[in-house]
Amino acid sequence: MEVNKQFSDKALKDFKLIDKAVDDGNEQAFAELMERYKRPVYHMILKMIRNTDDAEDLTIEAFAKAFKNLHKFKKDYTFSTWLFRIATNNTIDFIRKKKLKTFSLNTSFTDDAGESVNIDVEDNNLNPQEEAIKAQKIELVQMFVTKLPPKYQRLVKLRYFDELSYDEIAKTLEAPLGTVKAQLHRARELMYDLVKDKKPHI
Repeated sequence: MEVNKQFSDKALKDFKLIDKAVDDGNEQAFAELMERYKRPVYHMILKMIRNTDDAEDLTIEAFAKAFKNLHKFKKDYTFSTWLFRIATNNTIDFIRKKKLKTFSLNTSFTDDAGESVNIDVEDNNLNPQEEAIKAQKIELVQMFVTKLPPKYQRLVKLRYFDELSYDEIAKTLEAPLGTVKAQLHRARELMYDLVKDKKPHI
């Protein structure tokens, strides 16, 4: 299609890769798009949340969402702009959900020293938006989890479905924390491979 703006050579190369990925289902094109943007997306997300484990998870989710919707991409702007918007929105949803889990009640309670104390009350009821975000995340991971080797499947389910921390997973599996981290890192790498090998209809 005709484009109104002057795009860089990099952007034009992205457009060609997208055409190959969408029209021909070219797996190498998916892989190359991920290779070009995996690190920049990860570092952008890391600046937003400052947690490497969550940043890695959210990077996988961003690419899964982008590749799932690649057939809807319009060349009105660069692929990188579109991809970073998906990654940013997904990360904001994640941050919002984390913040919404607790809320502060400004009570008149004072401690023994006469200092005012805010009480954080955990709200275990997810609102409809949070429910939708969680359902979407589970749907994304379900596309990959059954394709992973069995030893990684339980780890991934605990991390993504049950949303346990690394420490909680180590306790649940009675495994060393270092082993859990190493295996989850490997599981993520396998999921990256699955994401990039997917056609747009995933």
